[in-house]
Amino acid sequence: MRGGPDWPPFAMDRFELPLGKRTLLMGIVNVTSDSFSDGGEFLDPALAAGRARQMVAQGADLVDIGGESTRPGSEGVSLRVELDRVLPVFERLGKERAIPLSIDTTKSQVARACLEKGARIVNDVSAGRADPAVVDAARDFDAYLILMHMKGVPREMQVNPSYADAVVEVAEFLSARAAWAEGRGVQRDRIILDPGLGFGKTLEHNVHLLRGLPRLKALGYPLLVGASRKSMFKALLGIEDPKKRDAATAALTSYLASQGVDIVRVHEIPWNRDAARLGDALRPRL
Repeated sequence: MRGGPDWPPFAMDRFELPLGKRTLLMGIVNVTSDSFSDGGEFLDPALAAGRARQMVAQGADLVDIGGESTRPGSEGVSLRVELDRVLPVFERLGKERAIPLSIDTTKSQVARACLEKGARIVNDVSAGRADPAVVDAARDFDAYLILMHMKGVPREMQVNPSYADAVVEVAEFLSARAAWAEGRGVQRDRIILDPGLGFGKTLEHNVHLLRGLPRLKALGYPLLVGASRKSMFKALLGIEDPKKRDAATAALTSYLASQGVDIVRVHEIPWNRDAARLGDALRPRL
């Protein structure tokens, strides 16, 4: 059971994502009670593990598991609560080498505990600002590190965010955080950047960033974009129910793949799998 035919054989040494060959799909499993789309559905570790297996069977290339909601207005959870949510899931999945796992956290203790259980990627929405030791955990395990741009913190990030130029400011931030992570010993080829759609951004900022993807790609790092089921689809298309935004998400996935985005983070796999394939086929060839 693998996400695609171009996965290298698993080895005991260095785990490699097939970046640059096609757009990869990162499935989302929220082990939370209050995530905006599926909060509470996968609090049971067995259900969360089952959902991860299902996503990989459907074509996901990796699965991102998180125990703390970062939706606008969220307050966060304690270290103990987060560990109690995610560790049982990693204990179930960590030895299943055909399921590449990412831990979505801003806490170094959570990152390190999940890396010990088999995680291969650390996805930090704070880009190491909440807890700089997250970067050290990724470095020590030679894991991939996803650094995301967020203006403010989830509790208040959507309270009148402003930019002189969102593309320029996000690019400068991500470049600086990547350099900082490299300075702490993370290898350049292990760093992935995420512009953080919806994290301290208005609809206009999100659209500007989507139009400015070439500027972000020019930074020279793999690029991840997460727009799945977000409120931008409500603003643009009037779709109130997040679970009814999958078709719109897939349409955007096709665009992202055509622009050379390396990883797309999504809640639903089959539609986005086909959309990514279409976008890959339309990508300009140099």
